[in-house]
Amino acid sequence: MRKRDGSRDPFDREKLLGGLLRAAHKRPVEPAGVEAVVDRIASEVEAAGGELEAARIGELALRGLRDLDRVAYVRFASVYRDFGDVEEFERELARLESEPPLSPAAVPSG
Repeated sequence: MRKRDGSRDPFDREKLLGGLLRAAHKRPVEPAGVEAVVDRIASEVEAAGGELEAARIGELALRGLRDLDRVAYVRFASVYRDFGDVEEFERELARLESEPPLSPAAVPSG
């Protein structure tokens, strides 16, 4: 995985899974749904030769959560996007409302 600062780390499936499960904590989200999101992301990482930009992984995670549970999406987005103020949070909510759901064909299934 290529980070924003240019450094490289191996893709950590368990770290991603843990972050998504924390975002979905106490939400009506089946763990299997979160596992499926992570599996799709892992498949995309593999298809890209084992390396993908961290920003791409984050966006795929956000899109997957958005389709599972919008509150979990906002929780993850608030950490991932590091909101600095309420206005940034409000813009993210507006973005959430304006984007269509992710079609199953848009992310490879695992």
